[in-house]
Amino acid sequence: MSGRTFAPRVFSGIKPSGGLTLGNYLGAIKRWVAMQEEDYETIYCVVDLHAVTVWQDPADLHRSTHEVAAAMLASGIDPERSILFNQSQVPAHAELGWLFNCVARVGWMNRMTQFKEKAGKNAEKQSLGLYAYPSLMAADILLYHATHVPVGEDQKQHVELTRDIAQKFNHDYGVEFFPMPEPVIEGPAMRVMNLRDGSKKMSKSGESDMERINMLDDADTIAKKFKKARTDPEPLPSDVAGLADRPEARNLVEIYAGLADTTPEAVLAEFGGAGWGTFKPALAELAVEKLAPISTEMQRLLDAPDEIDRLLARGAERAETIAKPILEQTFDIMGFVRSRR
Repeated sequence: MSGRTFAPRVFSGIKPSGGLTLGNYLGAIKRWVAMQEEDYETIYCVVDLHAVTVWQDPADLHRSTHEVAAAMLASGIDPERSILFNQSQVPAHAELGWLFNCVARVGWMNRMTQFKEKAGKNAEKQSLGLYAYPSLMAADILLYHATHVPVGEDQKQHVELTRDIAQKFNHDYGVEFFPMPEPVIEGPAMRVMNLRDGSKKMSKSGESDMERINMLDDADTIAKKFKKARTDPEPLPSDVAGLADRPEARNLVEIYAGLADTTPEAVLAEFGGAGWGTFKPALAELAVEKLAPISTEMQRLLDAPDEIDRLLARGAERAETIAKPILEQTFDIMGFVRSRR
């Protein structure tokens, strides 16, 4: 094969299964906003079909879908420059997901670490969707011939599976139809940790609300949580190596770097030797400056659900103009009779 060239296109999504945190913002959404300025066509999705791999209260799913969309819009995702929609409004995702179920191998699925982590000892009681959802994730990406997928380190395995599915499809049918998407993993604070335990990831399901910064937190709450964040007795070191065995200190430095669009090295060059009485108020002030306007705009949007629905519907129409021809070509390649175009 000669090697087909694909136009640079980004796809990524967030599952609507509970409130969003600072981890979602620094680990994903902020990077997505920046990619609008780069040489990509950007497609961002609320992956609601993935949410129902475990049972969702319908009212909660509806609310969470709006909240994720509001967070993306309030953070700077421009619905004119990017395509923003919720997955269930483009049926081609589910259709290509089924086709990929028939391309992916059971052995590949058995290697997916996230299913093992989520299912635990109750794997036999989990939904088939939870087991097979990585092939739907591959469909999400390849349905748009996406070439780049911004993900956290814990999602890299799913992009590797997507590449395996694309490669097997292309090989089995003798085509160069699907690209080999690349994971994009970069920037500080890609993995934001708990404010009370720096060894644990910040989570919307943690025991205490003080463990996390919620994207709907107001300015006073944001400042209070950072000022009360757990630290250690030592001042900040002058270099990153000094953070090696200090998880809470490392987490706060990386959060500052992520919010300030700088590096941990630069943060320590400014604050090295300073005590927490200096650094935590500075971090709280920066966080309020960056995050409070987002939470305010999110709340405005959530109070105007018709506006969110209108934008998601328009995004779904735009997404479908890309997705439908690619799905039709996939059916053609596989030999299906398509007499109702």
